[in-house]
Amino acid sequence: MHEPHRTSTTAPARYGDPIYHPTAVQQPVLLPAELPPGVAMVTLPNGYRTLAYTQPTAAPAPAPAAAQPVPAWAKTTALLAPTVGGGIAAAGFGISYAAPGLIAMTDALWAAIALIAAGTLAPLLLRTTRGTGGRSAAPVQHVTQHITASGMFGRATGTLNNR
Repeated sequence: MHEPHRTSTTAPARYGDPIYHPTAVQQPVLLPAELPPGVAMVTLPNGYRTLAYTQPTAAPAPAPAAAQPVPAWAKTTALLAPTVGGGIAAAGFGISYAAPGLIAMTDALWAAIALIAAGTLAPLLLRTTRGTGGRSAAPVQHVTQHITASGMFGRATGTLNNR
């Protein structure tokens, strides 16, 4: 009769074949330090332990830094900036309205300076042109004129006297 097939230990090994060798294939064991990021050893509900991809756990957010008080110089600058800017704007607005008057005042000042200069220089010029004691100057002539007119739009008549 036919004998059942027996396996010998000298036969070529075919690991993982449930018919000839029902033993499981031995996987190499990894140390926890050798596991890549995102992979962990987990225990399944049926009790088997296996490697699995895991969701990375979010690191806790750092605590926000305590609010620093605003320095006094910053407050002062922040308060002065609009005030100074408003003052400059108001000054420019005022100068734009005052410009025609300032131009007229400069013209009046120049006229006053010319009048003072003429009043100061005229006697000096007259003294130098008349000479001293009449030695080199001609006799002075006086001319008088009398003009009369009747009414607002009347014709004027006059006489001329030479002395």
